[in-house]
Amino acid sequence: MDDLLEARRLRYFMAVLEHGSVRGAADHLDMDPSALSRAIAALENQCGTRLFQRHGRGVATTEAGQMLAAYARRQQHQKRQLLAHLESIEKIERGHVDIVAGEGFADWLMRHSLRDFMASHPQITIDLEIAGTDEIVRRIADERAQIGVLFQPPANDQLRSHLSMSQPIQALVLPDHPLTRLGRPLRLSDLQPYPGATLRRGFGMRQHIEAAEISEGVRLNTLLTTTSFHAIGHFVVAGLGYALSTRPALAVEGTELVALPMRNPILHQGLMHIVSKHGRMLSPAATELVGRMVRDIRATPGIGF
Repeated sequence: MDDLLEARRLRYFMAVLEHGSVRGAADHLDMDPSALSRAIAALENQCGTRLFQRHGRGVATTEAGQMLAAYARRQQHQKRQLLAHLESIEKIERGHVDIVAGEGFADWLMRHSLRDFMASHPQITIDLEIAGTDEIVRRIADERAQIGVLFQPPANDQLRSHLSMSQPIQALVLPDHPLTRLGRPLRLSDLQPYPGATLRRGFGMRQHIEAAEISEGVRLNTLLTTTSFHAIGHFVVAGLGYALSTRPALAVEGTELVALPMRNPILHQGLMHIVSKHGRMLSPAATELVGRMVRDIRATPGIGF
């Protein structure tokens, strides 16, 4: 069994699991898909059972595959715990931190906490991945990332929140947009005559906006739907319409956008969170970075968090 579950085979198996297909995993591993397929077939033959079954254009794990994945993740967790203890001996002079964040937070992190942390600890490597709310929660729960930064995660016992701060959703427009002349908090019906941009489902912000639409009986005129905050920001800057977003998420360098408050209370209930997995011991490097992020967000005036 030790030979069967050696690191290389587990790495191949987990790559297929993570990417949902042999081809996607092969591209990530930079290997021939047929070679990877043969390796998985050999692993299944040695295990004496199928680990994957075809699911549309990709694959899904069988019950045996899920058991093997849980075993592999426990191994990875134990390895990370050992490395964390070894790191503490080095007083965080070396190490690695995996972060997964919403795109709207990435620019702020690179201008503040990550920039300063990396300057202070040049031998610590960082992996910063951009994802939507649902994927961030999955990556933290599966221990594929140590730190998550996201807007309004769903209730989940596997998440530990290190910081939660209010982040109202506002209507962001150019200074000469007609909505700026209303001079009061906006109803969603005020936005209806104008084209807007929004995120796809899977983002916590979009879920709040849809809940507000239902509560007011309004269907917004959405011209652009995307997974990119940058695309939404450039939509507004180009004068194509408004965007419902949090102000820090839609900061566009060199352009002054006007943030108009919304009347609907649902759009004031959103919170940004810094999270890790509940019960997981963070490495000393990740612990220091989380502390720095919390301090920086609390100390930055006018950020809107």
